Amino acid sequence: MKNKKSSAPQEAETRPSRCPDNSAFKQQKLPAWKPQLTTASVLSTFFLTGAFCLSVGVSLIVAANSVIEIQVDYSDKCSSCSKLRENSSNWNSECLCSINITLAEDMLGDVFMYYGLQNFYQNHRRYALSRSDEQLLGRNVDVQNTYCAPFATYQNGTPMAPCGAIANSMFNDTIDLFYNFNSSAIQVPLLKTGNSWWTDKNVKFRNPDSRNLSVAFAGTARPPYWHKPVYLLDEEDEKNNGYINDDFIIWMRVSAFATFRNLYRRISRTGQFTDGLPAGNYTFHISYSILSYYPR
Repeated sequence: MKNKKSSAPQEAETRPSRCPDNSAFKQQKLPAWKPQLTTASVLSTFFLTGAFCLSVGVSLIVAANSVIEIQVDYSDKCSSCSKLRENSSNWNSECLCSINITLAEDMLGDVFMYYGLQNFYQNHRRYALSRSDEQLLGRNVDVQNTYCAPFATYQNGTPMAPCGAIANSMFNDTIDLFYNFNSSAIQVPLLKTGNSWWTDKNVKFRNPDSRNLSVAFAGTARPPYWHKPVYLLDEEDEKNNGYINDDFIIWMRVSAFATFRNLYRRISRTGQFTDGLPAGNYTFHISYSILSYYPR
C-alpha cells in the first residue's frame, strides 16, 4: 500500500509557483516621485489656471463682440406669402418678396448667411428617426422596412427618394442678395458649396454608383413637399446634386432645439466684394416657399 500523505508534499514541490519574480518592477520597488502638496503650490496652480481661463474667456468675448451680425425677420414682411401658404392647395405656388437693409459699416472678411426657424421641433423622436441612413449612402434598400413612414412610399408603391419626414420638410426658400450701388443693383455672389462638413460629404452621404443620376434614381419619386427630384436639387452644378447636395446635408443634421439656424450661403470674395460687404444699401430677394409641415 502507498502512503498518500507523503505524496502531497512532493506534488506541492513540483507545482510551479504563482509568486511574481523577485524583481524591482514586479515587486513594485521602482523609484517613484510623489508630489508634495503645499499651500503655496496649490494656490499658485489655482491662480495660474484661473488666469489662463480668464484670458481665454476675455479673448472669446472680445472676438464675439467684434462680429457684425444683422438679423432680418421676413416672416412678417412677407406676410402675403404666409397667407398664401395657409391654403394647402397653394403649396406649389411661387411667391416673391423683397426686403431692403442698410449696412452702416463695412463687413470685412468672410461673411456667412444663415436661415433660422422658430418653434420647429426637429428634436421630436419620431421626426428625428424618420430617415434611412442606408438609403442616404446610395444603397438600394426597402424603405417600407425603415422608420420613414408615412413618407416612405406613395399609394402606388413608388418609393420616395429621399424618404422620411426630415427630408420632406427641407427648407426650400431661395434667397438672393443685391447691392444697390449708383442706381444699379449688383448681385452679390454667393457660394452654395463647401458649407457642409467633409465627413458628411464623403462618408455619411453618398449617391448611387452611376454616371447619370436620373438613371440612378429611376423608379423613385420626390418627397410630397418637394418641387423637384433629388437629382435636380442643383441644376447648375452636377457635383452638388442628389444626396450630396450641401443644402440637403445641412438640413438633415437635425437640431436639438426648437429655435435654430443653419448655414445657407457664404459670400464669394471676388470682384467688388473681395474684402467683404461694403457699407451701403442692400436688397434681399426671397422666393418664399417655406413648408407648412411641422412635426407633431
